[in-house]
Amino acid sequence: MNTPIALLSLARRGLAVTAASGMLLLGGIAPAQALIEYTDTQRETMVDMIDQLEERHYAKLRYDDELSSQHLDNYIDSLDSGRMFFTAADLAEFEAYRMQMDDDLHKGRLDAGFNIFNRFQQRLVERLETVVDTLPEAIAAMDFNVEEDYLLDGEERPWAANQGELDDRWRRHLKNQVLSLRMSDKPQDEIAETLSKRYKNQLKRVQQYNNQDVFQIYANALTELYDPHTNYLSPRRSENFNINMSLSLEGIGAVLQLEDEYTKVVRLVPAGPADKQGELKPSDRIVGVAQGDDEEFEDVIGWRLDEVVELIRGPKGSTVRLQVMPSKAAKTGERKVVTIVRNKVKLEEQAAQKKVLEIPNGDKTMKVGVIDIPAFYIDFDAMRRGEKDYKSTTRDVKKLLDELQNEDQVDGVVIDLRNNGGGSLQEANELTGLFIEYGPTVQIRHSSRRVWRDGKRLRGPYYEGPLVVLINRLSASASEIFAGAIQDYQRGLIVGDRSFGKGTVQTLIPLPEGQLKLTESKFYRISGDSTQHRGVVPDVTFPALYDHEEIGESALDHALNWDKINPVRHRRYQDINDLLPEVTRLFQERSGNNPEYIFLEDQVHLAEESRDIKTLPLNEEARRALADEQDSKALAIENKRRAALGEELLTSLDEDEVDVDDDAEADSEASDEAASGEESDEENGEDIVASSAEGEEDEHDVLLTEAGNILVDTLLLREQRFAAHTPGGDERASD
Repeated sequence: MNTPIALLSLARRGLAVTAASGMLLLGGIAPAQALIEYTDTQRETMVDMIDQLEERHYAKLRYDDELSSQHLDNYIDSLDSGRMFFTAADLAEFEAYRMQMDDDLHKGRLDAGFNIFNRFQQRLVERLETVVDTLPEAIAAMDFNVEEDYLLDGEERPWAANQGELDDRWRRHLKNQVLSLRMSDKPQDEIAETLSKRYKNQLKRVQQYNNQDVFQIYANALTELYDPHTNYLSPRRSENFNINMSLSLEGIGAVLQLEDEYTKVVRLVPAGPADKQGELKPSDRIVGVAQGDDEEFEDVIGWRLDEVVELIRGPKGSTVRLQVMPSKAAKTGERKVVTIVRNKVKLEEQAAQKKVLEIPNGDKTMKVGVIDIPAFYIDFDAMRRGEKDYKSTTRDVKKLLDELQNEDQVDGVVIDLRNNGGGSLQEANELTGLFIEYGPTVQIRHSSRRVWRDGKRLRGPYYEGPLVVLINRLSASASEIFAGAIQDYQRGLIVGDRSFGKGTVQTLIPLPEGQLKLTESKFYRISGDSTQHRGVVPDVTFPALYDHEEIGESALDHALNWDKINPVRHRRYQDINDLLPEVTRLFQERSGNNPEYIFLEDQVHLAEESRDIKTLPLNEEARRALADEQDSKALAIENKRRAALGEELLTSLDEDEVDVDDDAEADSEASDEAASGEESDEENGEDIVASSAEGEEDEHDVLLTEAGNILVDTLLLREQRFAAHTPGGDERASD
């Protein structure tokens, strides 16, 4: 029996694959370990999965020769994205499978996938054994005065023509790791021991691959060709998925994803321990894990994702320390230690929250209510049991709206949807109904191409006051439905950064072994536009804190295209477009004189410059000069902010740094990347759900304050125009 679930959360493709991306030696000798073979159940699972993809997926793709060819390329890339394992000779040998895989898989023959993986594992084991045996001599022979560099993105490399090219790539790979450790002040006599331990751990894990691991990689190399949110979940991943949906796991509250050799933070669970603690950020890379306050760090570079997750998870009240390479580091190779107390997340802790901003306006102060909505949640079990007070986003927001109007006497409301990855489709519709009298909020088109509409069907009371919705690149799915509807109805202003752009809905389908999460529908705005790829474009744009080339639906391979369907007739509550030019002018004038806002823009520009770095020098003097240059730029923008605020200037960034661990690993072989994960169905990461000790008070949120200012601008402009068209007002005086 199929289990349809409206999965409307943000997602990012990832590959739960290599234990160490970028290490292998080519050779024709027989592998030391036994070959991995597939089972009869996996044969049945593959046949069933392909049938479901062809029959039910929105894209209506047949698994034919063309898709077979893409499947081969994607599978090889999944195993060797850094172009460090296979040579051109290997690729030539694999060509025999290019037009054969579709015929074989329809019949349950998985030989191609398992043969390629066994070759990959052989190469990987040989390389790791060679590295471990020769590491001290290799390090001793390194010359850091030579002018050469290291390519950060391995996918930019061509396939190695021969063994010599692979060996040179590996020489640079190791040299970059050693130089990174030298840059982080690791004692020279400890570097070989640190790397040797790392590669021995990787070797141990590579030898533990089983047929479920191989089947999952092979299957997902195919499902990803349909779209990035369609994924095969192995039995183990299915179990984690169910845990995530229940929100009952103890841990730190983070969604993780394996990327190359690193465990990367995709997102933080709202109100979880990591979120409350405040130091761990999306796109940070975890390179070490330690238990309690005193235990030594375990180097986790190259580990399997599930094993890193197992280290990080733990009982409520216990402490875990993470060695982290920050995504927004002021300099290449920066690292820090993040200490988090594990706890248990409760639904209530992810509930909507309110606060009041006081916005100066001449000789008076305007009060702006803020409702922060971290997710579109609902307690389905309590609702089905008929409980009157079951928890949901809409119920909580309605209560907060009433309090803001009746108790706090606010002049307007900002709905903060930043980092809200989605959730319940039902709640997205219900929440929109709090701000419109009645009408549709979303259109959904099934793979059958049948379209149905959902929304507020009956006329009813709604909040009629001034409204601003604040979004960012991590606002996805259900968040985009709500923001898009508010924009289409011209019920309020949308401000912030362009949203994620996930306009698809997934369904869970059980298979003989594991589950298939399949994209079966797309949703559309009432204007007829899809949010797919494009997202919701704000009326007033703030600085993009996340790189659009790395985060968002448009950054994902094989994402479904943007399109549009017929619009739905709907009311327009205001003429927002008439106000926008003046609102935008006031915003630009104000933000251009705000030191905190300028500082934010400067940080974004500095991060963009860092992302433009494609190679790292392996000459130590040049590498340190690059780090010093980055330090200097970061110090300059910090002192620019301090000077504008009348604060004491810094002579170095070290004066403003806290909890930086000199022993943290600082490999810089991967470029800064962001992502995004799903609300509770992250297909490539693991939710480590929990709540934590109280974090420190939030820093000044310049973007939220600016959203409040824009709301006040809108309110005052409307009052002026109303007065100008009222007898006795400005219009009469000008006659």
